[in-house]
Amino acid sequence: MSDLVKKPWGWENRFAITEKYLGKVIHINRGEMLSLQYHRQKDETIYIVEGVMDLQLEDDMGQMQTLRLAPGMSQRIRPGRKHRMIGIEDCEFFEVSTPEIDDVVRLEDKYGRQGTSTA
Repeated sequence: MSDLVKKPWGWENRFAITEKYLGKVIHINRGEMLSLQYHRQKDETIYIVEGVMDLQLEDDMGQMQTLRLAPGMSQRIRPGRKHRMIGIEDCEFFEVSTPEIDDVVRLEDKYGRQGTSTA
C-alpha cells in the first residue's frame, strides 16, 4: 500500500502505516520548507537519499541549531524537539517513525496552516 499526499512544499509517500511504525518518502522542493513543529509522542529518524536540506533542530539546551544534511546522512528527531526542514536543493529522504501520523504541533508555517497535519 502506498499513499501519495501532496503538500505545499512538495509531497510525501506513506509507504508503511502500521500500528507499530510509519514509513515515508518525503520530497521537499528547492526553496520550500516544512512547518516549524514538534511532536508530543512521535519519534522519527530521517535518512537523506537525494539533494541537500537544512534541518533546524532544537538541541539539549533548547537552542535551535542548523544541520546541513546531504545524501547518506541521517538524524534522529526525538519527541518534543522543535524542528523544521528546508530544501536547499530538491531533496528526498526516508522518514521512519513511531505510528502517530497526526502528532504535529505547528508553531510557524509559511503556508498559513495551523494545528496538526490534518488541519
